[in-house]
Amino acid sequence: MSLRDATSASPATLTTTLAGRLRDAILRGDLEPGSKLVLDRIRVGYGVSLSPLREALCRLESEGLVEAEDQRGYRVSPVSADNLTEVIRLRVELEGMAVREAILHGDAAWEGRVVSALHQLSRCVHGARSAEEQEVWEARHRAFHAELISACRMPLLQQFCETLHDQSDRYRRIFLKDHAPDRDVPAEHAAIAGAMIERRADDAAKLLREHVERTGRNIQAALRGAA
Repeated sequence: MSLRDATSASPATLTTTLAGRLRDAILRGDLEPGSKLVLDRIRVGYGVSLSPLREALCRLESEGLVEAEDQRGYRVSPVSADNLTEVIRLRVELEGMAVREAILHGDAAWEGRVVSALHQLSRCVHGARSAEEQEVWEARHRAFHAELISACRMPLLQQFCETLHDQSDRYRRIFLKDHAPDRDVPAEHAAIAGAMIERRADDAAKLLREHVERTGRNIQAALRGAA
């Protein structure tokens, strides 16, 4: 867990590396929603000082994954059906815009990257996965969705989409701990990629919206059932 190898790098690099490690721990559920973050314990566990740790937590706070508590430190942001509804609506709107812009500006090299990312994702184990196999799928799934909109020429829009994707992924991972996938997600990914490469902007935006909203509805039902 220690970041000793990164401590010799610049402070900015250390903060970025630490934020990435903590982000992954939150998305995996190692740091549970609503749980208090004990800074001394994290500092010792990762082998860093408080300064880069606080900077990393501030970064995660801006992404909505961590909440600051007055005079009491930090906690992992809780989850709720209302928050998920907001995340889904924003993802649909912003990723839909990014998809259209990527189709407008994407070239043959972009098409090749989309096909390659889809191929890498399709090679992942289907059905039940080990923890290691699940992490490989998560990384390739993230890469695929990022590649879809990589040609949009709007860096801020891409950043917003990435943050919302992290928020959505956290909910999906919570859902998958107790539920099996209930539909052919690989086919949905292939349909989205195909529509984009064929420059069918309306179809691509519609397929992406349905893909995101179906996942959201399943998770919302599970959240309400648990409540």
